[in-house]
Amino acid sequence: MLETSLLIAFSFVALALLLAFIRLLKGPDVPDRILALDTLYINAIALLVLLGMYFHSALYFEAALLIAVMGFVGTIGLSKYLLRGDIME
Repeated sequence: MLETSLLIAFSFVALALLLAFIRLLKGPDVPDRILALDTLYINAIALLVLLGMYFHSALYFEAALLIAVMGFVGTIGLSKYLLRGDIME
């Protein structure tokens, strides 16, 4: 039962990744593209957590934490650049 649920979740997360990637490419504005990139980070984290559950490995959870930190810092950096035109203060 759990494996079937995980396979269904894999397909939904893969669909979400595809839709966010399309939004990243076709986004009408730069803020929309930044939000699509942030959504890609979140979907990648969800995919890694699902892989960790499927393969019974804690390594995927650690990779998900690293991607979460890098995604947060990247989103903050892009947002500051969008608002101010400069990242460093």
